[in-house]
Amino acid sequence: MTTVLIADDQPLQRMGFRMLIEGTPGLTPVGEASHGGEAVRLAAELRPDVVLMDIRMPGMDGLEATRRIVASGGRTRVLIVTTFDLDEYAYEGLRVGASGFLLKDARPEELVAGIQAVATGDAVVAPSLTRRLLDAYAHQVLAPTDASNAPGVQTLSDREREVLIAIGKGWNNTEIAEHFVLTESTVKKHVGRVLAKIGARDRIQAVIMAYDAGLVRTRP
Repeated sequence: MTTVLIADDQPLQRMGFRMLIEGTPGLTPVGEASHGGEAVRLAAELRPDVVLMDIRMPGMDGLEATRRIVASGGRTRVLIVTTFDLDEYAYEGLRVGASGFLLKDARPEELVAGIQAVATGDAVVAPSLTRRLLDAYAHQVLAPTDASNAPGVQTLSDREREVLIAIGKGWNNTEIAEHFVLTESTVKKHVGRVLAKIGARDRIQAVIMAYDAGLVRTRP
């Protein structure tokens, strides 16, 4: 059973999410928060698998709440649900540790699939979409560093470094396998080792870290 904490300052929005979750086999709501501080407290208390996190809330916003929940080191993953498409809010949410984001007008089945994906450790946002987001906003918020000094990057083998660059470019496993003439199972192993070495929770975080390390540059 996947447990879900709903964090949104709109009562009707929370009710809608709760009804969807209650009506989906395998999902169960365990709490509701109306602001970021309450979300952090309930996440620590209830230890849900997933937090549905709004960005704009009174007091502590969803970005700071996400950062604190992720920094606690618990198992809880954050899925941001926002009204903002491909903007700096969504980018910052991913950067502070969210496992993905969806729009509030997403179809119910998309939201359910997103919760399930995040709960199993996958990223909700497709790599190609993540790349477009980063290309649009990285020049505003990123300060690329020397890749040799980036945490974990220096421990990568040459092949693992190539795989991280490919992830940063938004390539999926099939594309990576075709480019390097590898089997997809081999690529999955490489991706797993890369994520472990650089300390990334998922592919989205790996993309951001590839940009941070200067391994991938935004298009002019």
